[in-house]
Amino acid sequence: MSIAAGPRVRPPIHPGAVVRLELEDLGLSITEAAKRLRVSRRTLSELVNEGRAVSPEMALRLGRFLGNGPDIWLRMQMTWDRWQVEHDEETLKEVGKIEPAA
Repeated sequence: MSIAAGPRVRPPIHPGAVVRLELEDLGLSITEAAKRLRVSRRTLSELVNEGRAVSPEMALRLGRFLGNGPDIWLRMQMTWDRWQVEHDEETLKEVGKIEPAA
């Protein structure tokens, strides 16, 4: 039996949730991790609580710190952002009004 790829029903995980899990696995507090990432505690706290997006700069920092490079963090953020906008009714209504150029 094969499972056909269809539209995602649930949103993808927010990259901040992944950071939170990584920090827990490393036994690091937000305060200690923020110091090591050279960002404010508030910045990291907002990210791990899913109230802030991963910026390209933060992706570089996380990639260096966690050893997995920036691309994974940027892809996770793009996937999250795209899912959010594709499931926003007001945005979809507005985009539906756009006439294709060709």
